[in-house]
Amino acid sequence: MASNFSRHDIRRGLDALRWPLRWTWAGMLAEAIANALWPLMTIVLLVLAVLMLGLHELVAIEAVWIGAVVAAVAGIAALIYAFMRFRIPTGFAAMERLDASLPGRPIKALMDTQAIGATDDASTAVWRAHQQRMATRAAAAEAVPADLRIARRDPYAVRYVAAIAFAIALLFGSIFKVASVSDMTPGGQALAQGPVWEGWVESPRYTGRPTLYLNDIAEGPLQVPEGSLITLRMYGQVGALTLSETVSGRIDVPPASDSAQDFTVLQDGEIAINGPGGRAWNIEIIEDAAPVVSILEPPEAGTLGEMTLPFAAADDYGVEAGEARISLDLSAVTRRHGLTAAPEARPELIMPLPMPIVGTRTEFEENLIEDFSEHPWANLPVQVRLSVLDAAEQQTESDVHTMLLPGRRFFDPMAAAVIEQRRDLLWSRENSTRVSQILRAVSHRPDDVFRKQVTYLRLRKLVKRLETLVRLDQLDADTRDEIAEDLWGLAIELEEGDLADALDRMRRAQERLEQAMRDGASNAEIAELMQELRQATEDYMRQLAQQQSQENQQAGEDGQEQGGERMQLSQDDLQAMMDRIQELMEQGRMAEAEQALKEFQEMMENMRVTQGEGGEGQSEGQQAMEGLSESLREQQGLSDQAFRDLQEQFNPNAQAGESEGNRGRNGGQGEGQNHEGQGGQGDGEGEGQSGDQAQSGDQQGQGSLADRQQALREELRRQQGALPGAGTPEGDAARDALDRAGDAMDNAEQALRNDDMAGAIDNQAQAMEALREGLQSLGEALAQEQNQQQGQGQQQADRQGPSSDPLGRDQNGSGSSENAEGNIGDEDVYRRARDLLAEIRRRSAQGERPEQELDYLKRLLDRF
Repeated sequence: MASNFSRHDIRRGLDALRWPLRWTWAGMLAEAIANALWPLMTIVLLVLAVLMLGLHELVAIEAVWIGAVVAAVAGIAALIYAFMRFRIPTGFAAMERLDASLPGRPIKALMDTQAIGATDDASTAVWRAHQQRMATRAAAAEAVPADLRIARRDPYAVRYVAAIAFAIALLFGSIFKVASVSDMTPGGQALAQGPVWEGWVESPRYTGRPTLYLNDIAEGPLQVPEGSLITLRMYGQVGALTLSETVSGRIDVPPASDSAQDFTVLQDGEIAINGPGGRAWNIEIIEDAAPVVSILEPPEAGTLGEMTLPFAAADDYGVEAGEARISLDLSAVTRRHGLTAAPEARPELIMPLPMPIVGTRTEFEENLIEDFSEHPWANLPVQVRLSVLDAAEQQTESDVHTMLLPGRRFFDPMAAAVIEQRRDLLWSRENSTRVSQILRAVSHRPDDVFRKQVTYLRLRKLVKRLETLVRLDQLDADTRDEIAEDLWGLAIELEEGDLADALDRMRRAQERLEQAMRDGASNAEIAELMQELRQATEDYMRQLAQQQSQENQQAGEDGQEQGGERMQLSQDDLQAMMDRIQELMEQGRMAEAEQALKEFQEMMENMRVTQGEGGEGQSEGQQAMEGLSESLREQQGLSDQAFRDLQEQFNPNAQAGESEGNRGRNGGQGEGQNHEGQGGQGDGEGEGQSGDQAQSGDQQGQGSLADRQQALREELRRQQGALPGAGTPEGDAARDALDRAGDAMDNAEQALRNDDMAGAIDNQAQAMEALREGLQSLGEALAQEQNQQQGQGQQQADRQGPSSDPLGRDQNGSGSSENAEGNIGDEDVYRRARDLLAEIRRRSAQGERPEQELDYLKRLLDRF
């Protein structure tokens, strides 16, 4: 077959390369054009971009001329460069490139002739076989693509800059602006000197409306906001264009032919530009509506006297600020006892209204939260007026709302008497003699009304000082206020007091709750008192458990229990009973709730707490759970305080009122209280805390938020060291969650030190979420451990013999009924708790539910 390969076959193989050669030649031509003309194309694109964007209209004519000269010189240089660089490629060069792209350069092999051995048949056969293989390779040749990369000649990518500028000009410019450059030539001066004008309408900034370009607005009606600024500029011969307008109401009107006109739209009217190319508009102003504000509901008062007044405000462009003014409604005051005297003049109370930090202010609802318990008008009739201001300085007041100014309620009779006399003293100094006499009368038998002699001595000292000042006629306003402040502190001590032991605190909480139910207190107040009872009961049970542990140790090996005649009651039963009392109160069944409370009081007098492991006090796991719960409440308090500080940053005028009103609030105000879960008493004694945590809470209250956050982080680190459940999946999960909580606390501390309140609040929220997860995992770990120790606990219960709780139910070693109906395992308890919490969150996210249901779900989430 090789012997049959001839020159005809070679020519046929070369003919098959015709189109690949042509395309290769075309690519080489494109390369030559790109390499030679890229400077010229770059200059052309840049010049077109400048002209289409109208940049030449923004500079002086001299700068335009200089730019034109530079562009012309650069263009000529680019043309010279193109002529020097451009070469038309030859067919031979295209064949060489195509041949070089093939293995073995088959095209050149086909064009070669045999140099030696032409007379030798064998050598000729080999040569033809070689040419046949080369022809096969050449037949598979494809055109070589052009290499249009010129980065080595344009290292600064100027060509890309020109291309991007031209693309921007295509999007935002106009090709018609290129022709305007002819106006700047010497022959086009006449056209540039013709009369032209420009105008803008700038709306007030608070409206958020864009600026209008009058040249783009056709004649006819035009609506603009009231107070809009109109700017007109007229060019060309003076007097060729004139302005007439009736919208500003100006008295001193400048000449109509002035080239610069600026005025504000204050009324409906007409604007007309008279002359060649003039235009006229009928202006209709969009009036700025005055803001509105109203009180939504009567104020609610907490147990500590904190007032919550819901209100709503709205404005078409947003409310800027607002305030509440409270004045005494003297005509509605019952003028008897210490109020018969003429009251001393006092300025009305003025508090800034809270504004939304995020979101719109066009329409919103907020709560005014203040504490007026120490004000002389507390629990007296007052008139409330709310006023709001918009950006246009339009102010609107709400209707006068009459109400009793909420204040703290005192349930202790002696404390209530001291507070009443304090009010009379602040009402008028004419009552000073009467106040001292009444205080002496109500305290003439101190053993019946005072728990401590030191409290009685404090009262006698205050009375004696008041009598001395009255006798010497030295009772001025400042001294009177000092005595009133001392009387307030004395009343707080009498009400909350330094009670002798946990049992007294629990009894006082029970009495206050019973008194509140009889007086028809609000649901919020009863809920707070119920929470106080729960905490006092927990303290009592804890101390009783410690006492029982000491008694068991004294009993020795005989195994006898002191006080064995007392009833046993588990913590679960106590919680169930208190839940039942709260449920009855929420349903309005006050008689049944009061009866259940009496039964609860009787049982607590004779009970002793059952302990899970032989009555030796709280287990390690229970202490860890309680410590983490305390840390969670402390973190919640810090987050509340950080949020209030953030509000004060956005509303500095509210700082004074907030700092005064925050005394005794939740959130840890440096008063020894951290959150409502810790007592919510605000008495500075930190009764809601226990042990070292109460001490650390008091120290934290003295320092900055960052220091308190750091102290809480150290406390969490200590708790992590004593965390039970190591090695179990649940225990490891709890440790991981607490590690995340610790990292979030560190970030929150750093944000607080950098005054980044918003970032601190976010990190604190992450810390609280991680603490909740840690508590849940730790609870599951303790449940697993309890199940493993159940056999041991059962044997211990058998040795102790059967016992029953106050309800007559048999109990196992853990204090819970083995055979009670509906009793479920610990694992099911936590599973059902998680399911219930998830369901509550799902329903609270459904905005179409009734408002009352959403408020109830929110309270559940806040509590648990």
